[in-house]
Amino acid sequence: MLVKPRFIPPLDEAFRPAVLANRAFLQRVDAAGGGVPLVIGLERSNGAISRFETRVFPEDHPDAAANLFYAERLLKFLLWQRGGYKVYVGGPRSVGDHLQRCYHPDGPRAFDYHFMGDQVYERAFTVLPCNPEEVPPAREISQALGRHLEGCRIGFDLGASDRKVSAVIDGKAVFSEEVVWEPRKHSDPAYHYNEVLTAIKTAAAKMPRVDAIGGSSAGVYIDNRPMVASLFRGIPKERFAEVHDMFLRIGREMGVPLVVVNDGEVTALAGSMSLEDNGVLGVALGSSEAGGYVNLDGNITDWLNELAFCPVDYDPDAPVEEWSGDRGVGANYFSQQCVFRLAPKAGIEVPAGVTDAERLKYVQEKLEAGDEGARKIWETMGVYMGYGIAHYADFYALKHVLILGRCTSGSGGSLILDGANRILREEFPELSGVNIQLPDEKSRRVGQSIAAASLPEIK
Repeated sequence: MLVKPRFIPPLDEAFRPAVLANRAFLQRVDAAGGGVPLVIGLERSNGAISRFETRVFPEDHPDAAANLFYAERLLKFLLWQRGGYKVYVGGPRSVGDHLQRCYHPDGPRAFDYHFMGDQVYERAFTVLPCNPEEVPPAREISQALGRHLEGCRIGFDLGASDRKVSAVIDGKAVFSEEVVWEPRKHSDPAYHYNEVLTAIKTAAAKMPRVDAIGGSSAGVYIDNRPMVASLFRGIPKERFAEVHDMFLRIGREMGVPLVVVNDGEVTALAGSMSLEDNGVLGVALGSSEAGGYVNLDGNITDWLNELAFCPVDYDPDAPVEEWSGDRGVGANYFSQQCVFRLAPKAGIEVPAGVTDAERLKYVQEKLEAGDEGARKIWETMGVYMGYGIAHYADFYALKHVLILGRCTSGSGGSLILDGANRILREEFPELSGVNIQLPDEKSRRVGQSIAAASLPEIK
């Protein structure tokens, strides 16, 4: 049931958007009499539960085998969007059994099994087949976060290629700095601690005092502690505890409140503050893809929003993401990894032996110089983005999508935006009311750290 898109990415003719495949599947189910319920429940910490209700073929239908792929990709998306350590699969037993086999220590989704269970929620990960009526009711948890601008604040944003910091006085940035670094290549936790503390103290020197510190960083954060993050992949497991409490120690050393959350959440928060509206999905195209969401009530949920691992391409030969080992997930479509992947197809040889930030800059300079191959890279990402946002809209209540990150700097951002808007307008007219927006150049580069500065409440 894979569907060739109406708009073909210039450098990826094999692209098969997840949104089109899912809709084709449901149309076939409708044509077969409406199917039977499939209800997926995801249980997280503190009793939080998400529910997602859909339909699949009855087990005795000739197309019932298609249920398995549809359900597995659906669960994969929901796990990384919302999180969970216990999954209820209310529907045909064959679907529940299949998901149990996939999300198993020896199954094809072993990475997800261990990540969600051992690393994020620190509980055994389980998949529980059941009847639809046995899936618990939804219990979503959300909270107000950020939007505090009074006083002298520091905001930082930690990416895999650079770290940014801003000194903010009563909501106005009086100093911003961006420093290239490569944290994933360092195995000593002291390197990370010293780099972050140096950034904070540099900003502190630009203000008469420091009242609060807020930060954003790639990864999963709970109570200001990184549970797992690609930035710290080089640190041995036996020393990860030193990173686990790193931000708590920095807060104590500085003697002020410190809050750090996932960078995607701050992206969405920055968009909501700028737009003065809610229902905002933030998508940051940096070293990887980061996502964050401010719901229609203006609150942050306890969802993971790790869109880097959410499937967007169902092509069976889609590129494999290096960490998770899965195909067709967002990290390879909405980040500098995508640029590097597409560059050879565009006839561009990216230099070796330099940082990833320098490699991206090299390709971006070609784009600004009018190189046609480089232009096709960003046009391809624009097609990806249009179908990706249509897919995200099946899982989020959206009014706005804010796109930012290093990959959107310069004219590349406009190419992505134009491509995404065209696809929504012409192939998904029901989504034409979703406002896709690029912040201005200054906000794109330092807006994340400014919004992060608003996270702590000064009591």
